[in-house]
Amino acid sequence: MAWDPKIYLDFADERTRPAAELLARIAAEAPKSVIDLGCGPGNSTALLARRWPRARLEGLDSSEAMLDQARRSGVDAAWHSGDIAAWAPARRYDVIFSNATIQWIADQDTLLPRLMSFLSPGGVLAFQVPCNFNAPSHRLIREVAQEGPWAAKLKTVRNLVLGTAQGYYAILEPHGAALDIWETTYLQVLSGEDAVFRWVSGTGLRPFLDALEGAERDDFVREYKSRLARAYPPRPSGKVLFPFQRLFVVARG
Repeated sequence: MAWDPKIYLDFADERTRPAAELLARIAAEAPKSVIDLGCGPGNSTALLARRWPRARLEGLDSSEAMLDQARRSGVDAAWHSGDIAAWAPARRYDVIFSNATIQWIADQDTLLPRLMSFLSPGGVLAFQVPCNFNAPSHRLIREVAQEGPWAAKLKTVRNLVLGTAQGYYAILEPHGAALDIWETTYLQVLSGEDAVFRWVSGTGLRPFLDALEGAERDDFVREYKSRLARAYPPRPSGKVLFPFQRLFVVARG
């Protein structure tokens, strides 16, 4: 799956705010080793660097384009290319942090206990995931994918894994000494033409666009944009209101 850091960073402030709010709930004064899983272009890693400037900081991502951007970010971190699902570090970490990445990984019943096992004693696993899978922005992607002439091509496209607060509690309860789980809905105020489309084209829409090309891709985008415009009409001011729900988990080992 190809990621475009420039598209992702079109909404850098909105994408970084949940990471900052997740970070604020981590009660770790001076961790020695911190890693950002799914670090992307380094915007969330920068927050970790400011919070814990003396920590040994690392970032892991599967996208070389994102890592190239991260390396140019100026953040003092060791950047690694890798798949979180297969990640098996040689050392333990005081903080394992992940901002809007875990939702792409299947078999979370196995993944999350594995991540907890990589913590130092008393260490913290903290992650945040979108949970708006059934919002029009994402539901319409699936509808257009299933109803068009491209349905066969898109049938097996990688999709988001929808976690729940209760589900994450059940997975992590046997492995964590303390769990803090909450949800927040952000009323994001977007502006500009096709604002919601630009947002999702940097994340959830990417696997579908990558599977198509040429006129077929153009037709898919045209139909999806048409449905989005009806689902998210602009206000008289030209602003578009885009409610976005996210789920946060802080688990202490």
